[in-house]
Amino acid sequence: MIRTVPVALGDRSYEVRIGPGLIDQAGAQIAPLLSRPRAAILTDETVARRHLPRLLAALKAAGIEATSLALPAGEATKSWDHLGRAVEWLLAERIERRDIVIALGGGVIGDLAGFAAAILRRGVRFVQMPTTLLAQVDSSVGGKTGINSPHGKNLIGAFHQPGLVLADTDALATLPDRDFRAGYGEVVKYGLLGDAGFFAWLEEHGPRLRTDPAALLHAVAHSVAMKAGIVERDETEQGERALLNLGHTFGHALESATGYSARLLHGEGVAIGCALAFDLSARLGLCAQEDPSRVAAHLAAMGMPSRLSDIAGSLPDDAGLIALMGQDKKVVDGRLRLILAHGIGRAFVADDVAPTAIAATLAAAR
Repeated sequence: MIRTVPVALGDRSYEVRIGPGLIDQAGAQIAPLLSRPRAAILTDETVARRHLPRLLAALKAAGIEATSLALPAGEATKSWDHLGRAVEWLLAERIERRDIVIALGGGVIGDLAGFAAAILRRGVRFVQMPTTLLAQVDSSVGGKTGINSPHGKNLIGAFHQPGLVLADTDALATLPDRDFRAGYGEVVKYGLLGDAGFFAWLEEHGPRLRTDPAALLHAVAHSVAMKAGIVERDETEQGERALLNLGHTFGHALESATGYSARLLHGEGVAIGCALAFDLSARLGLCAQEDPSRVAAHLAAMGMPSRLSDIAGSLPDDAGLIALMGQDKKVVDGRLRLILAHGIGRAFVADDVAPTAIAATLAAAR
């Protein structure tokens, strides 16, 4: 069964199609978008081994000529060097504005390929084919593209909406358990920021998402629908879309502190960040004291980290982490903006949080 979630953005509208077997159907799904039967695939080496032959076969069956470039796997690929390599390769392949760039992979490839498409010939269309849970529920939807800087995560990029998103839930079966759990950090975020009923559903069904295809399809489709609605109302993050960054200001600082390495995956950083946001909210008297405990208990039930002490190795001191948080894109007029909560499902943007409260929250989480 294929679930379709529309993203209504006027002449930039597109569909997110979610379900099993979509890689094998990709040729038929993508062909209507093409002015000529030609596409270029950007992927990573791990995903290429698992899924690229099937995608190439599906495109060939639809009469689409395709070429591919596999970049190294990992967050470090979101860099100037690999972006330049991807763009120069696309130019060498003579990809034109009427062609399609296909991003086959997780959030790293989706972000980098989308940014490459945004700047190539001042804008080439692209299709997101996310192969991780994190990318399917979050980064493939909404048009945020970019790369990292030594100064922080995702500080260089552009808004560039895809023409189509094909989220093949069968691809998630190939993920290592840790990667699947990390992606769940973005799923639970949606319940925490704006849907307490969804969070309660996840408390019941989350532990069996890997073994229950119907529950997995519901979790992905519901998450995408929530994000699509927010993006439709606030495409370029002038207001409500900032809520999607629940946990991210803390999480991005922790990713930077761990060198964007395997010590901490993005979704793990988001999970810890969500727990910290609720700890801070309770410390400030914004939500019930029981809420942080409920969040932490669910993350533990899912085998996910929720405290700084769950991260292997040393971390900067509290002042160092707060300095890294200050490099976040959400800093406005020099003030750190955090997503806090009045309760589960009731997140809001706060820009007047005292650094002493943040430091106390970090210290308690160690």
